[in-house]
Amino acid sequence: MSTIKTKDGTELYYKDWGTGPVVTFSHGWPLNADAWDGQMLFLAQNGFRCIAHDRRGHGRSAQASSGNDMDTYADDLAQLIEALDLKDIVMVGHSTGGGEVARYIGRHGTSRVAGAVLIGAVPPLLLKTPANPEGLPLEAFDGLRTALLADRPKFWSDFALMFYGANRPDAKVSQGTLDQFWRLSMQAGLKNAYECIKAFSETDFTDDLKKFDVPALILHGEDDQIVPIKDTAFKSAELIRNARMITYPGAPHGLTTTHQDQINADLLAFVMEQNAEQRAA
Repeated sequence: MSTIKTKDGTELYYKDWGTGPVVTFSHGWPLNADAWDGQMLFLAQNGFRCIAHDRRGHGRSAQASSGNDMDTYADDLAQLIEALDLKDIVMVGHSTGGGEVARYIGRHGTSRVAGAVLIGAVPPLLLKTPANPEGLPLEAFDGLRTALLADRPKFWSDFALMFYGANRPDAKVSQGTLDQFWRLSMQAGLKNAYECIKAFSETDFTDDLKKFDVPALILHGEDDQIVPIKDTAFKSAELIRNARMITYPGAPHGLTTTHQDQINADLLAFVMEQNAEQRAA
């Protein structure tokens, strides 16, 4: 397997498909790099080098006891980018991975970055606070933690229904898609998945988003039951200078799967645009 070791000795798995301008992918909770297969194959077939890693504690990466926080996630990504000497990257992040991309830019800047795409992403802040009264209450995330500890296999099965909108009338989500979500979720370490809830729900990315100085695209489903669009994408679009936003009517949180063709087309248009600008510079 393709792996690197981070500074604290944690082994991170990554997949590296295709050749050409680089696109990196940061996955959502509690999945792994395989969640991006539909996007990676498509872009690799269209002349791009696609790289996705399993976040620490997820998939084939080591289940580190420590570092299950957004700063470490971003630093792990930075070490992967440096190890592979990637430049002029378009960074793509879904859900928690969108937070990882934002925190990477906040901590490491954009010297290696050509653009950023946030898909169903958690920034700027999910948690309800005095400064963010529209957020979700802490009790909602405590409920996730309780259910995860009580019966992890059942929790992931139930969570998949909301993730893909399979609980909506006339939903067309295959059992195979739900089974795949369960399979990938069960590969995440329990401690890592548990502690990641705090990371994705309580981290405030406001200052990170204000540091974006590269083109940014925000993609979000209008029927996202996991990361409500009004609390996240609309606010991020206001914080990121000149951000563009595309919303998808009726689309759920797992829109990279349920609306794969639309997402792929919009991603391809964006990465081709950034590649053209890099060649012209």
